Amino acid sequence: MKKNDADYQSGFIAIVGAPNVGKSTLLNQILGQKVSIISKKPQTTRNRVSGIYHQTDYQMIFLDTPGVHISNRLLNRRMVDIAFSSLSDVDILLIVIDSTNPDEASEQLLFDQLKEHQNPVILALNKIDSLQKEALLPMIQSYTSKYHFKAIVPISAKTGEQIDQLLKEMKVFLPKGPAYYPEDHITDLPERFIASEIIREKIFQLTNKEIPYAVAVTIEQFKETSDGRIIHIHGTIHVERDSQKGIIIGKKGAMLKRIGSRARKEIERMVGIQVMLKLFVKVQKNWASDEKALSEFGYE
Repeated sequence: MKKNDADYQSGFIAIVGAPNVGKSTLLNQILGQKVSIISKKPQTTRNRVSGIYHQTDYQMIFLDTPGVHISNRLLNRRMVDIAFSSLSDVDILLIVIDSTNPDEASEQLLFDQLKEHQNPVILALNKIDSLQKEALLPMIQSYTSKYHFKAIVPISAKTGEQIDQLLKEMKVFLPKGPAYYPEDHITDLPERFIASEIIREKIFQLTNKEIPYAVAVTIEQFKETSDGRIIHIHGTIHVERDSQKGIIIGKKGAMLKRIGSRARKEIERMVGIQVMLKLFVKVQKNWASDEKALSEFGYE
């Protein structure tokens, strides 16, 4: 089937749920490669991340959103606002829930928002690879009573179990329309943004406690050499306190080197050529509570 045929389907799908339910893992599993950063720590995703899934007769454009949760911190509230702003921008809403550890407070916050939502809503019960099978049917019955979902699909984003069934259920509600992106596009995000997210992911993976949540990353330079063989990237890691800067740099610069080395290798896999990555650490007092700083760092 050609992409200009009358029966071709295309549409936008927001992936929404509480922190750490596996939204980014699900998106990466669907696409077959990584466009959204992953961490066992909650609240890893801070911006909407677009991933584009292509088939011969349809195209799905996914928005991976920050985790919906209750918080008084300005950064966290901004992240939830970003998630909720997706609800009106899409053709289908995909709610993801951790079947092994439901977050009832966050779910209620989300279900309250759904009262105004007119488009189809599909529920994915994730992490069934870690769930006792006898617990699944009562859980499905429970969620059936909470909202009129068009479908409830148990899945494992980690193993890929039931992902085909989930895609089939979503395809039913895709509107007719043209392909918005060429087949070779897996995301509409610039490489510059993905590089900053990769750096932030390595900080999540290598540091503990409050450090990941006090960090923002900006790219000051992303420049390819004239012969196209090397990309020079200068990134700044923004933290809130001097003590956090010391942890990020580490003894004799060891931690910053580890972060840079891991990030560089992954960025090289993305761009396909050599990368020269330089990282700097800057203290910006209480940036996560500063409206201006949040806007400068892209948390609109």
